[in-house]
Amino acid sequence: MPVSLPAPPPVKAGTATHCPYCALQCGMNVATGETITITPRQDIPANAGGLCQKGWTAGELLTGDRLTTPLLHGEEVGWDEALDFVADRIRAVQAACGPDGVAVFGGGGLTNEKAYQLGKFARVVLRTSQIDYNGRFCMSSAAAATGRAFGMDRGLPFPITDLARADAVLLAGGNVAETMPPFVRHLAAMREAGGRLIVIDPRVTATARQADLHLQPTPGTDLALALGLLHIVIAQGDVDEAYVAARTGGFEAVRTSVAAWWPERVERITGVPVARMRAAVAILAAADRAAILTGRGAEQHAKGTDTVSAFVNLALALGLPGRQGSGYGCITGQGNGQGGREHGQKADQLPGYRKIDDPAARAHVAAVWGVDPGDLPGPGRSAYELLDALGTPTGPRALLLFGSNPLVSAPHAGRVAERLGALDLLVVSDMVLSETAATADVVLPTTQWAEESGTMTNLEGRVLLRRRAIDPPAGVRSDLEILRGLAARLRGTDGFSADPREVFDELRRASAGGIADYAGITYERIAAETGVFWPCPAEDHPGTPRPFLDRFPTPDGRARFLPVEHRPPDEDVDAEYPLYLTTGRVLAHYQSGAQTRRIASLNAAAPEGFVELHPDLAERLDVTHGERLRVIGRRGETEAPARVSAAIRPDTVFMPFHWPGVNLLTNPALDPVSRMPEFKVCAVRVERAR
Repeated sequence: MPVSLPAPPPVKAGTATHCPYCALQCGMNVATGETITITPRQDIPANAGGLCQKGWTAGELLTGDRLTTPLLHGEEVGWDEALDFVADRIRAVQAACGPDGVAVFGGGGLTNEKAYQLGKFARVVLRTSQIDYNGRFCMSSAAAATGRAFGMDRGLPFPITDLARADAVLLAGGNVAETMPPFVRHLAAMREAGGRLIVIDPRVTATARQADLHLQPTPGTDLALALGLLHIVIAQGDVDEAYVAARTGGFEAVRTSVAAWWPERVERITGVPVARMRAAVAILAAADRAAILTGRGAEQHAKGTDTVSAFVNLALALGLPGRQGSGYGCITGQGNGQGGREHGQKADQLPGYRKIDDPAARAHVAAVWGVDPGDLPGPGRSAYELLDALGTPTGPRALLLFGSNPLVSAPHAGRVAERLGALDLLVVSDMVLSETAATADVVLPTTQWAEESGTMTNLEGRVLLRRRAIDPPAGVRSDLEILRGLAARLRGTDGFSADPREVFDELRRASAGGIADYAGITYERIAAETGVFWPCPAEDHPGTPRPFLDRFPTPDGRARFLPVEHRPPDEDVDAEYPLYLTTGRVLAHYQSGAQTRRIASLNAAAPEGFVELHPDLAERLDVTHGERLRVIGRRGETEAPARVSAAIRPDTVFMPFHWPGVNLLTNPALDPVSRMPEFKVCAVRVERAR
């Protein structure tokens, strides 16, 4: 249930910085005195004076339940003892198993500097290929689809403020009213000016309730729905033929492939009435400026890349990408979900969005790092595959984990717990004792968002500056300091600065000439311009808020249509497991809840998870609101109280994933292109708890 926001505190001068949570990266001021006071900034267009309740209460993270001393097997120790132990165990593991015996797992909330340094540390110090990050669970399908369609992955390839001037927006699988409330002001401004909002979601979410048209498909059928919408566009003559001819390639193959997806067939698969599909197309086709957006609901599937490609095809057929005020975009989730995947903590990438198996990319980055290109490892395992391999005969025996909590956030979490337990060494760097940190051999306490400087890249591709507002507690170090300490112990190298500005300047050189080129971005420019859009290849370059206006960054300058076909979920319902489970977020919490569940007001607003089920299903099960239920799947089971609501389909149950247990159920089946797990649909049965 949505929760009312707290009253704004009085305006008070402070250090200008950014929220620690979602990819809007809302601007805020942090002032210190008797208490820490947070106020929103007006100069950052993404939020322009607004914050959600998570942002208002973010100061409580800085003074509440947090780590301040390294832990070795649960006992407090000094930093030298902790880092010496880690270095000794890494040497022993690699002596026995080779460089790939040690793995690194990063996070989409790390600053650009930390993400960059983590990738460099893995490849230069550890010389391991085994590095990936939790952003693989967030943006990877959209990244893969837009990379092959446009030649570039940037969440929104236009400023977020363009949405307020659109005539129509279609949002597939996103509940921004709860996940990033300040985003909604741009949609509200559009509707106030006469624009129309279309939402695709199996639930009547807080966002869907604000829509002019809501399409409510069966979970796992977004791809079929997108194909049906494109079929209608073609059949009704709404294709922008001039745009398609001038700016795209491959349309005829797509035109042929979607001929089989007539609306009545799509209705049988998705449950969405033909009339509502036609109404959606009518809204989009009549718009002079329109945007098609996807979120995790459409992307976190074993066919997520193809689903995004289908929505990109729809946008291209309507002539939207690369036009002022129009386009396709992805709603990035994590705080640095964009920048975190650009600079090398992903298994197949080097800084600047370069491919690690590209000889020219390897040569460029190796020169910046001062190493031989041949010494850089090749691509490693993707996130779930890496977690699944831990402690196996051919997998890593040690794991260094930064800013992630996979015991709660990863699919098939029971299997992940087994694999973490089989390691010879688990090291967790975090600000709080998360569920994963509580199982670690070594826990390293790190600085938080307002205690460190660095850059974040928001969902628009705007590089922002996070400024240090307060001093961290004594005994707490930054991730950059931790990496420098380990590099010195393992390689005796001083090439790992703990100064964020120095690291960013090196990142600029490493990214120069790449797709995500930061070469012209400096801390001074970011501060003066309240953010700079990449690509920005030189300091006199203005940045690129709309990169597709003149051409797409493909070899021929054209966007590519790609034929795709719908297929059922990897795990469909049957007699034993007759219901679909889908997962998502609630307003009060963020990601695995490791931070927000420690804030009293947020925890009071949403103290535990729940099972949302339709009244008809509740009646069949003889279940009442608030009664405790067991949700049982093929991989595990969990319990939570019932929330009876007509907002959900009768064949579907919903659970938020901020608490342990939900991901015991979810399916680790992977998208063949992006390696995204199928978080958003699996088969379950529901019964009363014992």
